[in-house]
Amino acid sequence: MAGKHPQEPLVAEVLFERRGRLGVVTLNRPKAVNALTAGMASAMLAQLTRWAHDDAVAVVLVRGAGDRGLCAGGDIAAIYRDMLDGGAATAGFWAEEYKLNSLISGYPKPYVAFMDGLVLGGGVGISAHGSVRIVTERTRMGMPETTIGFVPDVGGTLLLSRSPGETGTYAALTGAHLSGADALFLGFADHFIPSTKLEDLAEALESEPVDVAVARFAGEPPPSVLAAQQEWIDQCYSSNDAEEILRRLRTVGAEAAEAADTIEAKSPVAVKVALESLRRVRGLSLEQALAQEYRVGLRFLAGPDFREGIRAQVVDKDRHPHWQPATLAEVSRGDVESYFAPLGENELMLSKERDNV
Repeated sequence: MAGKHPQEPLVAEVLFERRGRLGVVTLNRPKAVNALTAGMASAMLAQLTRWAHDDAVAVVLVRGAGDRGLCAGGDIAAIYRDMLDGGAATAGFWAEEYKLNSLISGYPKPYVAFMDGLVLGGGVGISAHGSVRIVTERTRMGMPETTIGFVPDVGGTLLLSRSPGETGTYAALTGAHLSGADALFLGFADHFIPSTKLEDLAEALESEPVDVAVARFAGEPPPSVLAAQQEWIDQCYSSNDAEEILRRLRTVGAEAAEAADTIEAKSPVAVKVALESLRRVRGLSLEQALAQEYRVGLRFLAGPDFREGIRAQVVDKDRHPHWQPATLAEVSRGDVESYFAPLGENELMLSKERDNV
């Protein structure tokens, strides 16, 4: 019919295939650096549950399409649109995503994650809870949520709280993008493999035991910059008070002062709630941590800074958010504690997903 074009077939946002004994998950939104959507999280949860019971699948691999990264985090543009409608869809997305994070943490088969390129926010959630976590020379990992007026989630607060000394606190408050070597140092990854060897490793995983295949391709990582900075990081970030952390950073040296400048540009509410989250999560299980993050996340959905942060970074891209309140001093202890109050009937009740597979 004149003037009409045949409809292009829809391309799945996440792909699943079996190659020999290997089940492969490919996040398939390369133009968006494979940003995670609610549909992708639900599809992964269902497929991973099926593979857990499939004797033909001995190992699972998760990777990202394209060459920019595994996953740049949740689809925050979609979250922004949903916040304008009340945020109910985002709350549902997080509940499903957090179930997926729990499932990955206790997965009954080797779960291999190629943490190549960008691995941010939600990308950390689908990789760093796995049992075989591989970084490369191209890895840029981080939990940059304070930049958009939010806090680390997907179990990230628990992972960061377990990092050496106060390096996790540094990573959470600054939102820094970290190298593969830094990811190994923080405890977010296990092996360093050159990016040029990933395809060979994926092929080997189709038939070889995971430990044998990984050992064949693993190399020595470069030195971790973060490890070299740990002395002043521990000195400055050991306080439970954000203003005191900034005061200490201003007295140590140029690198520390630069970190202070970075933190001061973030949402003051997000900085204080992120710090409190890391302190409260110590000793919790992943499921308890996710429940705490869900409480905090719903409070941010209802507040102004999360929406304003996405507007400034992604929607209008003016990079000039107007935080409410504008300074750390204006965020009271009561303000911070209100983010952790129970949700009543909206509480996220996670049984250990590992027990359900």
